[in-house]
Amino acid sequence: MPVNRQELVTGWELRLAGANPAIRPPAIPAAIPASVPGCVHTDLLVAGLIPDPYLDENELTLDWIGHQQWSYRTTFTYSPDGADQVELVCDGLDTVATVLVNGLEVGRFANQHRSYRIPIAGTLQTGDNEIEIVFDSAWAYAEKIQRELGNLPNAYPTPFNFIRKMACNFGWDWGPTVVTAGIWKPIAIESWSTARLSVVRPVATVRGPNGVLTVDVDVEDIRPVAAQQLSLLISIAGQVVSAEIPAGASHLQVEVEVPEVELWWPHDLGSQPLYDLSVELSTGDGLLDRWDRGIGFRNIRLDTTPDEIGSAFTLVVNEVPIFVRGANWIPDDCFPSRITSDRLRTRIEQSKGANINLLRVWGGGMYESDDFYGLCDELGVLVWQDFLFACAAYPEEEPIRGEVIAEATENVIRLMPHPSLVLWNGCNENIWGWFDWSWREPVGARTWGAGYYLEILPAIVAAMDPSRPYYPGSPFSGSMEIHPNVDNHGLRHIWDVWNDIDYSHYRDYVPRFVAEFGYQGPPNAATIERSIHDRPRTHTSSGMLHHQKATDGNGKLARGAAPHLPVIETFSEWHYLMQLNQAEAIRYGIEHFRSHRGVCMGTVVWQINDCWPVTSWAAIDGDGRKKLLWYALRDSYAPHLLTIQPREDGLFLFGVNDAGVSWRGATTVQRVGFDGTVLATFETRLVVDRLASASVELPERVTAVGDARSEYLIATATGGERALWFFAPDKDLALAPDALTAVVQQADHGIDVTVHATSLARHVTVMADRWHPDAVVDEATATIGAGGGRTFRITAPAAADAATFVSSGALMCLNDLLTTPPPGMSA
Repeated sequence: MPVNRQELVTGWELRLAGANPAIRPPAIPAAIPASVPGCVHTDLLVAGLIPDPYLDENELTLDWIGHQQWSYRTTFTYSPDGADQVELVCDGLDTVATVLVNGLEVGRFANQHRSYRIPIAGTLQTGDNEIEIVFDSAWAYAEKIQRELGNLPNAYPTPFNFIRKMACNFGWDWGPTVVTAGIWKPIAIESWSTARLSVVRPVATVRGPNGVLTVDVDVEDIRPVAAQQLSLLISIAGQVVSAEIPAGASHLQVEVEVPEVELWWPHDLGSQPLYDLSVELSTGDGLLDRWDRGIGFRNIRLDTTPDEIGSAFTLVVNEVPIFVRGANWIPDDCFPSRITSDRLRTRIEQSKGANINLLRVWGGGMYESDDFYGLCDELGVLVWQDFLFACAAYPEEEPIRGEVIAEATENVIRLMPHPSLVLWNGCNENIWGWFDWSWREPVGARTWGAGYYLEILPAIVAAMDPSRPYYPGSPFSGSMEIHPNVDNHGLRHIWDVWNDIDYSHYRDYVPRFVAEFGYQGPPNAATIERSIHDRPRTHTSSGMLHHQKATDGNGKLARGAAPHLPVIETFSEWHYLMQLNQAEAIRYGIEHFRSHRGVCMGTVVWQINDCWPVTSWAAIDGDGRKKLLWYALRDSYAPHLLTIQPREDGLFLFGVNDAGVSWRGATTVQRVGFDGTVLATFETRLVVDRLASASVELPERVTAVGDARSEYLIATATGGERALWFFAPDKDLALAPDALTAVVQQADHGIDVTVHATSLARHVTVMADRWHPDAVVDEATATIGAGGGRTFRITAPAAADAATFVSSGALMCLNDLLTTPPPGMSA
């Protein structure tokens, strides 16, 4: 008989199973309706027993939840169906769980990142049965293991490194402390007989024009010795291969050659064909089990070849070196059961819309759902997957060691069929921590995680996923003999620019690959309005400060903006300037790094998304709204980038071409006065090979500025690409006030806002959700020359009132915030 699965989704109730006497809970009902998948926080919220932890400072009053013992309980009807095996299959338990069936304990577990199969045939009865899962406090468990093994260094004062649970649940510099518990993935009863497929590992590669599929199959076999023969049937793209599993064997490897396959490519270089693969397990009596998946054929390797600079770090897909235009991905919600497939599609399409070709799933979060990787397969977005170790020293002793091995093995097997997955990474910043964060003395002779990153994890990847590269950590330089965070080897993280110095210092670095760098900005106005109700609301009011988790975050925002932008006056101005500075900082960094294409082969900005409404480094805020940074990413990550950059010999015009065909055409560079007067012109022809860059030195007649405060360079290419260069910081520019006129027109999609500039208008910005929370603009920011114009297309609901747009504060311009008058004008 085939595997039969009965989902357990209804009838669940949540109970407080044990109160912590030190952090007592408020009075709550004896039983609360519960959702599975879900967690305690979401169930209490739906029941109206707690306020939304994402609003205002509610997080602080809800800390008690994570310190209690909770129980989930349901009943289900069981009718024996003649199956040899009946199992309770728990896809995800968060985290310290004791499972009881009809009052009998059948298992204890302590790993959010694993699934469990529990034999329960002997505990079931015909008719009604009860399942109860009791969750102990993750805090209490982690602190217990911490006491047993001895404390280890950690970037945060929480024991997340002593429990296999989503680390950022314990709080991060962008996330709240909401320590969850619950059945966070599906749970079901499965019954089966004879045998079932326990592991299917398809390795899809390319040999000449053909695809080569090697399928490793593990079978859980409970047949008697003289039972019928087990057979496999593997089908893909019209190719069908059958094989028998020898008596007594539980593993079989089958190779299938698929002629003339279409290659799977990242979205900017080709299509994403997926081939339906089916693996069937049968006996002479019929089908026992079946496994289906869409797979893609492509080759991937990591080039770390030593060279005259140091050593490369280049991802090579189908023998094409890829410049990674990436972003770091964190869990999109602190409560993962709320992250639907539709929500993931929106977020990944937003990433792709910003010209991102890779998402790095960061190691302080979770292995994402199958939906996430399936969508990346479909949409052509590469995935770099961290193993779940971040910003701390981790013990290598039991009980953590065994959990790490089981967790890593299971998730490598689960994720390896996805063609979008191109890299396994051992840890986030832990090797750097060993070198630079004063760990060595407190660690002493004890373990701290190196055995995971340098031995255990690479061995698991080599055995389970041999076609995909592994790297021990980010940052890392390829060897423990070389400092892990240097320019000339491997992966670099650049954080002194945010923490200590302004963004102009990105030009101090020419890394081989920059895997983290970022700059903060507040969420969008409508997101703030929904989530923070301070009155008056300022950037230093209590709710705003609570939603700023970075140490001295507002101070760093102010100090980082001061060299570039004027002093703030109102909250509206602060909001505009801080989002603008975030966007300009990352634009500045990316254009610099991309101009060094060939030496530097990737930028992975921190970060694309948020898990709640917060001032952070994200380009998409916690309500899913695109910040100004998103638009800057779309521009600076464009496959054709035109940028003016300084070198020792002067200013150069760079064309960077990440497309698969050459880019060539006439290009004009002009020095222009803010009043529109053309002061100098240089004509050239830009010729950029596919997947390459080219540069032209700009002549002195163009770059020899007369008045740095009122002149700029503008380069334009035949394809519409444009680059600007200003000779002074924005705050010092002699911008004329009231340089804009605006006309608002109703349109089928919402409204069109057409602006015209009488003088140079710098950073003309439409923050559309200030007008209507659901309004979205096609291009948020533009610099418009004298006599020029621009129409901003705003999509909005039919109910949005166009007449209120002008008074909403949605249209901003830097000219109107500067107090220094242009030459010849009085203050």
